[in-house]
Amino acid sequence: MSSLLSDVEDQANLSNACFQFISTKNDREQLQCNSNPESSFYCIKNAQQSSLFLPSTSSVTKQGSASSLFTVIPTISQDTANSMKSSQTRILIKGGRVVNDDGTMLADVFIEDGIIKQVGLNLNVPAGRTTIDATGKLVMPGGIDTQTHLELQFMGTRTIDDFYTGTKAAVAGGTTTILDLVIPTKEQTLLEAYKQWRERADAKVCCDYGLHVAITHWNEQVAADMETLAKEQGVNSFKVYMGYSDSFMLHDDEIFQVFAKCREIGAIAMVHAENGLVVKELEKEMLKLGITGPEGHLLSRPEKLEAEATYRVLTIAEQTRCPLYVEHVTSKAAADKVQEARLQGQIVFGASNTASLGTDGSHYFNKCWCHGAFHVMSPPLRDDSTTGPYLMDCLANGTLSTTASDHCTFNGNQKALGKDDFRKIPHGVNGIEDRLPIIWAKGVETGKLDINQFVAVTSTNAARIFNMYPKKGRIAVGSDADCLIWDSEATKTISASTHHQACDFNIFETFQCRGLPIVTIVDGKIAYEYGELHVVQGSGKYIETGCFTDYVYQKLTKREQLRAEILKQQTVERELYTGDVVDLTKSLSNESKTSPKHANHELPAAGFHNRPATRAGARNLFDSSFMLSGEQWDDGSVRKTTRVQQPPGGQSKGLW
Repeated sequence: MSSLLSDVEDQANLSNACFQFISTKNDREQLQCNSNPESSFYCIKNAQQSSLFLPSTSSVTKQGSASSLFTVIPTISQDTANSMKSSQTRILIKGGRVVNDDGTMLADVFIEDGIIKQVGLNLNVPAGRTTIDATGKLVMPGGIDTQTHLELQFMGTRTIDDFYTGTKAAVAGGTTTILDLVIPTKEQTLLEAYKQWRERADAKVCCDYGLHVAITHWNEQVAADMETLAKEQGVNSFKVYMGYSDSFMLHDDEIFQVFAKCREIGAIAMVHAENGLVVKELEKEMLKLGITGPEGHLLSRPEKLEAEATYRVLTIAEQTRCPLYVEHVTSKAAADKVQEARLQGQIVFGASNTASLGTDGSHYFNKCWCHGAFHVMSPPLRDDSTTGPYLMDCLANGTLSTTASDHCTFNGNQKALGKDDFRKIPHGVNGIEDRLPIIWAKGVETGKLDINQFVAVTSTNAARIFNMYPKKGRIAVGSDADCLIWDSEATKTISASTHHQACDFNIFETFQCRGLPIVTIVDGKIAYEYGELHVVQGSGKYIETGCFTDYVYQKLTKREQLRAEILKQQTVERELYTGDVVDLTKSLSNESKTSPKHANHELPAAGFHNRPATRAGARNLFDSSFMLSGEQWDDGSVRKTTRVQQPPGGQSKGLW
């Protein structure tokens, strides 16, 4: 690894190096420098040149004085510096068709300093820029992946993709923003878990990211932390689990309270919809039958349980008047429940995931245990091959609003934790890199989605729901320069041997894609170009998502006002009750001492009945003589034993 920039050979290799500026007071000052092990490292002590290069981050450290480690580069001219800087921060995309969710037009796009500055034809742009020819191609907003699980400690192990490899793969697949899920441990507060996620992500992400936070238990401290996260840390979505009964699951009353808090602070409630308690019992049943392989995962989670949980949580959301986001809808029945609620006007959004759209649950029955285990996720893939097309139709007709990868990857040796018991197979599959190509192939190429709907379900709808629009999810003046150039004719075969994800298996192995991102621009910089990644670790930034987004809460706010008016109209004004109130303790005491048996057909003793006798002195027939003991008030009466000789209607036997 070179540490000196002192000869012609090193100076010729500048394009392969990472640069970082470290200021020094003198050449003998002790320095510590982080270097990238994948390339040569040079430290530039000239402040003028330092602004031309992004800092690198890595785990390799070198100690020493400035003069022994680094050589000063001579000052370059101001014109040269300005030209180099401009070419990195200015991009002109020419000749492409700009595609947004609401329309398509032929236009050029000029980007400067990470912002889209101009959109149109015959643009007047400054010199010193990088020009990309997009003739015959589509220019779209970068994808927004609404749920990922990077560096997640789960089911005894940790996901294999961290925030660097995960976001690097996302960029290669055309995604420029991810929303990861913070899941606190039982020992952590929400704020502690949030801080831990920020520390993990900030140093590694290659694209922008936001955070959801899971609520895995409920108390006053959790409620207070939710409010703090919403108001001070830019978190506007909180997720509850109805599955995972031994770890994450909340009961209905707790879900009600979480949803009520979400509505109060203007957040969006998210849900993993499964009946965790019934699933647990069905898992035991499968094991009793000797089913220990991956197929047991599907068989213990029938479609009806997902639909039941979806209906139940929709009911709770309706009663709390809280907006709801149903994650990873994997079945037709669950999608139908979301559709019913939306048709009735409920504020609910449904999301499908890449796996459910691109493959199915038949893989659980594969003869190869590893193959089946790699497809284990929850809720599971359905073995009905028509489920994927049905869910795509739901995206097209608006039943479902967004798509997520739900990227949660484990290698084969991690999946093997459940080799003898399917319950121990870590849940999760890949999809962060393949999401856009799969949806294009299964949606646009089949005629189910048009290109504007494709942009909506992969980017714009998510930006609107989670309050990032129009900074994200749109190609327009003032929007973030997160965009991609899409070639609808480009093809590739998906394979674990060529993907950028860290996992050693791909559930879409051998799938032939038609339609791919060929250039991905992140924050105004080319991060992926014709198969080559140019990402910088730690260059992404955290995106705060504000509460009370108009797209979600505008209707709800108005409905709350109308509801208050209606309830006032339904209030009944009446005089206060001033009569006696029974003393339950005395009443119970008297009842225990009073015998219900009475002789000579006398009326029962006071206290046995609730209603007084009629004015004629007879028993009030509206009164009940039922007692829990089974006794009647006239049990003590002597009943006539003489048989009736001439009953009404005559005898039932005899000569006629």
